[in-house]
Amino acid sequence: MIRPILAASSSPFLIVPRQRPAKELEKEDSMSHALYPGVGNARPRRVVITEQIACGQGEPLLVIAGPCVIESEALTLHIAEHLATIRERLGVSLIFKASFDKANRSSAKSYRGPGLEKGLAVLARVKRETGLAITSDIHEPWQASAAAEVCDLLQIPAFLARQTDLVQAAGRTGKAVNVKKGQFLAPWDMRHIQNKLAEVGCARVLFTERGTTFGYGNLVVDMRAIPWMQALGCPVIFDATHSVQLPGAAGERSGGIREMVPYLARAAVACGCDGVFFEVHPNPDTALSDGANMWPLQQFEKLLVSLLHIRRSLDELHEERLPAVA
Repeated sequence: MIRPILAASSSPFLIVPRQRPAKELEKEDSMSHALYPGVGNARPRRVVITEQIACGQGEPLLVIAGPCVIESEALTLHIAEHLATIRERLGVSLIFKASFDKANRSSAKSYRGPGLEKGLAVLARVKRETGLAITSDIHEPWQASAAAEVCDLLQIPAFLARQTDLVQAAGRTGKAVNVKKGQFLAPWDMRHIQNKLAEVGCARVLFTERGTTFGYGNLVVDMRAIPWMQALGCPVIFDATHSVQLPGAAGERSGGIREMVPYLARAAVACGCDGVFFEVHPNPDTALSDGANMWPLQQFEKLLVSLLHIRRSLDELHEERLPAVA
C-alpha cells in the first residue's frame, strides 16, 4: 500500500514506517490503563436508603422521579399521587424527587421554587399522604440538617459535586447521599468525593451519571461511566432527563431533546445501572424549570415498563462482566 504513495511523492526522502519495539508498546498500553482504569467485576455494594428501599447489588432497579421543582403544593401532590399509583401497580422501589430551590438557574429572573421552609413542608406532606420516600437537592451546607429531617436521600447537584463543605455537610446528617457526577468530571474522579464522604463517616453513597459537557451548549453520555463508577463500590443511577439537556440553548434557560430520553434510558439499563432518574411533569412545555427535557407524566409508566423488561432480561441472563484486562 505504501509503494504507490511513495511513487507519487515528489519528496526526495524515503519515509519508512518505524517498527516499534514490544517494550515501547507495552509501556504505552500500561499508560493507557493508568488513564482509563479497569472495572473488574464492577459490583457496587448494597446501599440501604430506608427500611423498605435499597439500591445496588442484589436489589431491583431503583426509580427516582418527580418534577424538577416544586411549582405549587397542588401540582406536586398530583404528580406524587400518580407516581405512588405506578409504584403500587408495578411493584417498584420509587423515591419522589422535587427541588425546594433551584439555585443554579441560567438566569436570575428564572423561577427558583418556594424556598427551604415552604418547600420542605410540601415534601413532608407528600411523604405523609403518599408514603413515598423523598429526595431533594441541597445547594449550601446550612441546608443539610433541615433537609435531612424530611428527605430520606440527600442529593448533591452536579455543578456542586466538588464542593467539600456541601458534600460533607450532607454526609454528616447520617442520611444516604446521592452525588451527581459533574459534567466536567471523569467517572474515576468521583473517588475523591467518595473519600470526602468517608472522612465524615458516610458510606451510604450513590453516584448519578447525567452526561458530560460536549463543546458549548451540549452534553453527551458515555455509558462506560456506569461500570467505571460502579467499580468504586457505589451504586450508579442514570439521570435520563438531564442527560438530554442543552445547557443555555434557549437563551435565559436550558433547552433539551426530550425524544432522546427513552433511548438513553434503555441503553443505561442495558449497561447495568442500578437505578434511573426522571423528572416528570403533566405538561412539560408549561413547566417552570427544565421543561424541554422533562418526560410527560402520562407516558412515564409505559417507558418504565420497557426498562423493567430490559432489567429482567439481564437478571435472567445472570450476566458476568468481562474480567479486567491485565
